[in-house]
Amino acid sequence: MLLKLIRCCRIKVNVYPERQFMVIRRGVCDGGGSDMSKASDSYFVGVDVGTGSARAALVASNGRVLEQAVQEIKTWTPEPHYYEQSSEDIWRAICQVVKHVIAGINKSQVKGIGFDATCSLVVLGPQGVPLTVSKSGEAERNIILWMDHRAEEETAKINATKHPLLKYVGGQVSLEMEVPKLLWLKRNLSKTFTNIWRVFDLPDFLTWRATDVDTRSLCSVVCKWNYDAANNSWNKEFLKQADLEELTLKNFEKLGSDVQPPGRKVGKGLSTKAAMELGLSPGTVVSTSLIDAHAGALGMFGCRAKGSKGEADDVQGKMALIAGTSTCHMSITRDACFAQGVWGPYQDAIIPGYFLNEGGQSIAGHLLDHVLKTHEAYAELKAKVGADKNIYQHLNNLLPELAAARGLSEVSCLTQDVHVWPDLHGNRSPIADPTLRGIITGLDMTRGIESLAIKYLSFVQALAYGTRHIIENLYQHKRAPFQTLLFCGGLAKNPLYVQCHADICNLPALIPDEQEMVLVGAAALGAAASGHFDSLESASKAMGGSGQLLKPNLKTLEFHNRKYKVFLTLLENQRLYRLIMQGEQL
Repeated sequence: MLLKLIRCCRIKVNVYPERQFMVIRRGVCDGGGSDMSKASDSYFVGVDVGTGSARAALVASNGRVLEQAVQEIKTWTPEPHYYEQSSEDIWRAICQVVKHVIAGINKSQVKGIGFDATCSLVVLGPQGVPLTVSKSGEAERNIILWMDHRAEEETAKINATKHPLLKYVGGQVSLEMEVPKLLWLKRNLSKTFTNIWRVFDLPDFLTWRATDVDTRSLCSVVCKWNYDAANNSWNKEFLKQADLEELTLKNFEKLGSDVQPPGRKVGKGLSTKAAMELGLSPGTVVSTSLIDAHAGALGMFGCRAKGSKGEADDVQGKMALIAGTSTCHMSITRDACFAQGVWGPYQDAIIPGYFLNEGGQSIAGHLLDHVLKTHEAYAELKAKVGADKNIYQHLNNLLPELAAARGLSEVSCLTQDVHVWPDLHGNRSPIADPTLRGIITGLDMTRGIESLAIKYLSFVQALAYGTRHIIENLYQHKRAPFQTLLFCGGLAKNPLYVQCHADICNLPALIPDEQEMVLVGAAALGAAASGHFDSLESASKAMGGSGQLLKPNLKTLEFHNRKYKVFLTLLENQRLYRLIMQGEQL
């Protein structure tokens, strides 16, 4: 259970005085007896680097996770909104977990390895040595974490250019993307910027470190670096307008000039040095990478409801929610969909032949943790039931009792008069406004655990209304209808969160039987690159497995339609309040 608490999608952490390592062993055989595998069996390793940990899994060709290990990684938070990490620390953690998951097999049975990671900025100097991104000057701190918000002014400058390329990111870059962070480095750490040899998205750093070949994944560069996938090139004019013309020199070599789709073989596979560090064979196939959430989407896009017909399983009708500290909303279409406030369409970013749209919520699981831990009843519940996961389970069990005591037929109705706008850390999609803040209305004098339970329910519902907001925005821009929501990540293990999404979006929710779909997606990269499957889409379908389908409660449909109207009105009101406080004439 500790593994689930350490990380399932993205967990905010600080430096650990004693970092934890954990191995979860399921056994490399399908049965319950011996852990010995057949010498002819082929396996794939998936590596996933999240915000707070590095994980590895040994995965069979059917998508079953056989072995799994996790190692915490360091994060420095020198001041508010600044988050820094170390590429060397992350690589050491990866080597440790990979060695553990392959310990029970012959390393020659590992036919491919795939990497995914957060979309964090890695900066290297000459000879590939770390270059500091920190005001402290410590070279070890050479990564600006994805959730770092230091580049607010730089983001505004880039968006003010209104360059046509911005249409691929919903009209404006996010301060969580890489180009604003690079501009921040130029403005604030000129010595670092001047001495850059290469800058990588973290997933691409990992494939370079594994192979010594500088290949960039189309997923990273098109989704987070404003690469022009339509023309298969970097855009010199965009970088010039962003005041980053230095990065265009020598055929954009600092950014990477060899860009490949996910699931392609990188160079000649593992270098001798990396193979020794990982405990694998030199030449083991390494795939081009994916961002962590995108790997989860790849794994889930191949998942089917038990008993469903394969021919009716259209990937275009699925929205994959990778729901952890934040939530990413992934969907792919055959035709490009340009939606204001939603990132994309990103051509070939996950599966070749499809366009990716990516929505998201900057805080989700972290928001619920905040609601829980800032409430006066938290200490009492902590003493009563222990770990936070037990508290959430306790609240989920308490809510039906409260509804029954009040004579309500549905738990949802407990929030009849409590309404929430959940963007305490800004809105990523579909408003794309990092300055938005949260709202709650309907507070009363109720105290204690009952008060916490209803507040918790109202915030869970608000996150689901936010997902509906993203879906309806896509529909306004002519996206094909969704048929299913799919879930993975820490919040996928919360039945209240999943049921609220099914009810509020009026779509069935599919929960994969294999919970670690990010790791499955990473392993699918290696499986496709090794030639075990003829395409990445085939690998996804073969390894995605099946899951349980949870249907929406139609009895609550009208109730949620009314609350959704209130939800949208809260946004209008927040904008109105700002105008009033700015002295605008209304």
